[in-house]
Amino acid sequence: MADFTPPKTLGEHVRHSEDLGKLVRQIRAEQELLQSDLAGLAGTGNRFIVDLERGKPTLQLQKVLDVLDLMGLEVIVQRKGNAPYGE
Repeated sequence: MADFTPPKTLGEHVRHSEDLGKLVRQIRAEQELLQSDLAGLAGTGNRFIVDLERGKPTLQLQKVLDVLDLMGLEVIVQRKGNAPYGE
């Protein structure tokens, strides 16, 4: 298994569940993990990882966040265009 250290900044805009799925698949492959490897490490079923990578929009958010954390990733929410609230 490869090191779980992703690039410092990915800078990816995720607007749809499919966007997140593609990103997870890409980084999992870069970490040289099989879907079954990631599922085992995350304590989920293989089906959950498959659904996550396919962009299934109804997955449990906490489980998604747990998998991202395990992969060395985090979600950062910011306003579009860095505009202050209400503008």
